[in-house]
Amino acid sequence: QVQLVESGGDLVQPGGSLRLSCAASRSISGIRSMSWYRQVAGLERELVARIAGGGDVRYADFVEGRFRISRDKTLSRTFLQMDSLKPEDTAVYYCSVSTPWGDYWGQGTQVTVSS
Repeated sequence: QVQLVESGGDLVQPGGSLRLSCAASRSISGIRSMSWYRQVAGLERELVARIAGGGDVRYADFVEGRFRISRDKTLSRTFLQMDSLKPEDTAVYYCSVSTPWGDYWGQGTQVTVSS
């Protein structure tokens, strides 16, 4: 029923910034958490950031204070502000929304950090 679409991925130089967004095709009820994952070529998908229904946030160690997750629960949107990007941040970034009724995933947006 629900479709998630990520946007904002781009080619940026090291030290640059990007703002990723995730839009749902319709409002999602009962959201437990909204998350951003990434998958580096040849590696397993890993959690980047998560914001729980109550507002608690969690970041992967490699974020090192460089990223910030936010949300608009009314519109069922989530954002990931990424600053001080490094080449090792290059990956496909995925949005995920967790509800008691099931989890929803987007198709990903490519982030490439290169000089």
